[in-house]
Amino acid sequence: MNCIIIEDQPPAQRILKKYIDDLGTLELKGTFSDPILAMSFLNSNAIDLIFLDIHLPRLTGLEFLKSLNKKPYIILTTAYSEYALESYELDVVDYLLKPFSFLRFVKAVGKVPSDNPSKAKEYVQNKTEMQKKEHFVKLGYEHIRIAFQDIIYIRADGDYCDIILPGKKYLSSEPMRKWLELLDESQFVRIHKSYIVNISQVEKVSGNMITLIDGEQLPIGRAYKEAFTERFLK
Repeated sequence: MNCIIIEDQPPAQRILKKYIDDLGTLELKGTFSDPILAMSFLNSNAIDLIFLDIHLPRLTGLEFLKSLNKKPYIILTTAYSEYALESYELDVVDYLLKPFSFLRFVKAVGKVPSDNPSKAKEYVQNKTEMQKKEHFVKLGYEHIRIAFQDIIYIRADGDYCDIILPGKKYLSSEPMRKWLELLDESQFVRIHKSYIVNISQVEKVSGNMITLIDGEQLPIGRAYKEAFTERFLK
C-alpha cells in the first residue's frame, strides 16, 4: 500500500517513517511539510493512504482533506483531541493522538480496508503479539525500541524508571506500575518497591540479596520476599 506523510514537524516525521519501516507493509512515497506541495504530488501519483497532521502551514489538515476530490484513506495525526468529531464526519480511518505508540499505529493501519481482510487482520494480530515482547521508550524527540528479554532489571527513580540493559541504561518517563503492566509476570518479578528483575538474569539468592549474572547485587524488600520465595525458591 502506497502512502505519504504530511507533517511539518521533523521529529514527528521521523517517528512516522520509523513506524512505517518497522511495519513492513507500507511503501512510503513522500514526506511533505507543506500541504500544497502534497496536493500537487497527489495529482500525478496514486496514493492509498495519507498520514495527515492537522496543524500545517497555509492549510490545516482538515481544510486540505475537504479540498480533495478523490480522497485516499486518511489517518490523522495530531496533538489536539478537539478535532476528533469533525474528522470522523470526514470519514477518516483513524485519529492518532500524539504521542502514540507503535502498537497504536499498527492498530490504525489495520483499520484501512484491504483486498484480503482476513490476511490484514492476521498481520495486525501478529504485530500486536510482537509488541507484547518489546516497547518503545521515549527519549527526548526519539523513541528507542527495547526488547523485554534484554532488560536486566528496572529501577524506580522518583517518577521515572532506569531501564538497565547490557552495557546500556535508559531513563523512562513511565512509572513502575506501567512497566509491571507491560512485562510478562512469568519472566519479571518485583523484588523491592524500587526494583523489577528479569529472573533469567538472577545467578543466586542469599538472604535478602539477589546476585545477578554480571555480579551486581539487588535487595529483596521485606514486603516482597515471601511472594518471591513462594514463586521461585520452592
